Amino acid sequence: MANDRVFAMKFAKVYPLYVQKAERKNRTKEEVDRIICWLTGYSQAELQQQIDQESDLKTFFARAPALHPNRSLIKGVVCGVRVEDVADPLMQKIRYLDKLIDELAKGKAMEKILRQ
Repeated sequence: MANDRVFAMKFAKVYPLYVQKAERKNRTKEEVDRIICWLTGYSQAELQQQIDQESDLKTFFARAPALHPNRSLIKGVVCGVRVEDVADPLMQKIRYLDKLIDELAKGKAMEKILRQ
């Protein structure tokens, strides 16, 4: 049931929190956007459209043009949960994004965050 509440959250409400977290650590909104676009396949314009439409997280990921094939290389713990062990595919995508933003805020180089 808790997952349903998370899935129903508006991406437009979560997105500013990602940006704030990054900016508190002297990273930029552009870097946050680059990470989101890398993971989901959205262009910058498509990302903005999802924000403007106030899509929920379930819809945001369902409409993602192409999830990056290297997303399976994202490993580690976020919110006490190992992202590679998350059973629900949608929750795993959300946790992948959380983990990438955490890495950005911790000062990791963009090339490593984007698994290049």
